Amino acid sequence: MWKYLLEKEFKQFFRNRFLPKLAVMFPVMVMLVLPWVTTMDVKDIRITVTDRDRSATSARLVRDIGASSYFRLERVADSYADALGDVEYGAADVALEIPPHFEKDLTVTGSAPVQISVNTVNGTKGLLGGNYLAQLLAEFAQAQLRDRPYAAAPPPGMSAPPRIKLTAQYRYNPALNYRINMIPALMVILLIVLCGFLPALNIVSEKERGTIEQINVTPVPRVLFIFAKLTPYWLMGFAVLSISIVLAGLVYGLWPAGSLLYVYLLAFLFVPAISGFGLVVSNYSATMQQALFVMFFFVMIFQLMSGLLTPIRSMPEWAQWLTLFIPPRYFIHAMRLVYLKGATPGDLLTDCGALLGFVVFFNTWAVWSYRKRG
Repeated sequence: MWKYLLEKEFKQFFRNRFLPKLAVMFPVMVMLVLPWVTTMDVKDIRITVTDRDRSATSARLVRDIGASSYFRLERVADSYADALGDVEYGAADVALEIPPHFEKDLTVTGSAPVQISVNTVNGTKGLLGGNYLAQLLAEFAQAQLRDRPYAAAPPPGMSAPPRIKLTAQYRYNPALNYRINMIPALMVILLIVLCGFLPALNIVSEKERGTIEQINVTPVPRVLFIFAKLTPYWLMGFAVLSISIVLAGLVYGLWPAGSLLYVYLLAFLFVPAISGFGLVVSNYSATMQQALFVMFFFVMIFQLMSGLLTPIRSMPEWAQWLTLFIPPRYFIHAMRLVYLKGATPGDLLTDCGALLGFVVFFNTWAVWSYRKRG
């Protein structure tokens, strides 16, 4: 019985002109386009500088800012009011004022105040831009201190400014490339759409056409019918995951730091969980519009609260508790562990246990809520 049901589903799948093309083109487009546009890296920050010192040191600072890959020097304004006007009218993101006696203060005392005004309408861009500029100014000041003739031994009556030598070691993502963090999570989004979204819409579309009633009048068990209905999408999900893994390796040079077997094990738990959730939605939806709206709502929640774009620890405490009931949270976390840190089975135990619980819960609910009407 299962053989004939499966044959029916595969014939129905390949007769559809859209789904086989989607299975190939969707992962290719997502893996080649989204990692470049879904990034938190901030570059080309427009900056206007007001140089009131007009010394060799201030000119060197302006050149260093213009040579930075993070900043684009718009102009050197005549006054700080003109620089603030650039920020106000959107011609610049940051305004920097170099005060008079900047070179003298930096040479004699080892420190000199500067004024920075940052456009924080976009809070993330403004915060990062201000931090980048502060770091550049700190490195410039340190370089000037090293170049002083009395850097090693200050003159009598003048104490050397305190210095802290900081050595940072970036683990697991040494280049601080945001795409490396996003690519494993984008694979999860692919599986949500293909293995959760599409099966729900497929079942509801059969309800609208009335073809599902032909199955309801047969002695086919509910579990067998649902299993046969989902099998093509499960296989499509694993094929898409394989395509994504190959594209991530060939295009971005990102291969799992851990075992590839762990990636497929996690997918083996996540795919039935998210497809079971899609079945629950389809069982309670009478039309395509209802199913589409409900699935779109939950996909948005999954993207925003699963740690895909923002860290879960940055969310309010009540939101962190809600994320415990979101299946993609565990898959995204586990995929990043395997890809970036080379996770061991012990590291994945909690995530695998949570996904297994979702598999049992959603699929039991789906079978129970499916009503055969003869």
